[in-house]
Amino acid sequence: MNTASLKADYKDRIVPALIKEFGYSSVMQVPQLEKIVINQGLGIAVADKKIIESAITEITAIAGQKAVATTSKKDISNFKLRKKMPIGVRVTLRGEQMYEFLERLVKVALPRIRDFKGIENKLDGRGNYTLGIQEQIIFPEINIESVQRILGMNITLVTTAQTDEEGFALLKEFGLPFKKN
Repeated sequence: MNTASLKADYKDRIVPALIKEFGYSSVMQVPQLEKIVINQGLGIAVADKKIIESAITEITAIAGQKAVATTSKKDISNFKLRKKMPIGVRVTLRGEQMYEFLERLVKVALPRIRDFKGIENKLDGRGNYTLGIQEQIIFPEINIESVQRILGMNITLVTTAQTDEEGFALLKEFGLPFKKN
């Protein structure tokens, strides 16, 4: 299944299903996936600069797009933190790469999680969803031998949905394996 198929699936199957479910009068009202943001907070990188470089390499491999380092906004002496020090890595995916990543996440990465029973079904109130992943090694792009440290990450799926119900329905149609309660 190629990337165009997930986008085509959205147009051909998901849009009509959501129009039927929520009774939209126009195709433009149907919520869509706007972007996927992958973020990795690395507070431990204050002591070791190599952590940021390896994290950028790993996130770039996972996302298929160059990741950038995020920097601190202010000095915090208790954490030995200075302004503009690199403390994280993030990448924002849109368009084709976004659909490609979503497909790999749902079909390959999530099923590789140990004792996987589904993901939490709590959205943020505006139809967006953030998924926390404990270890980056669930992605097949990561070579386990080259990993120095197991790091987690947040994957935020930003939708144009107005409510959590609409966002949840959209993400469920995309095949995200939510827990059954």
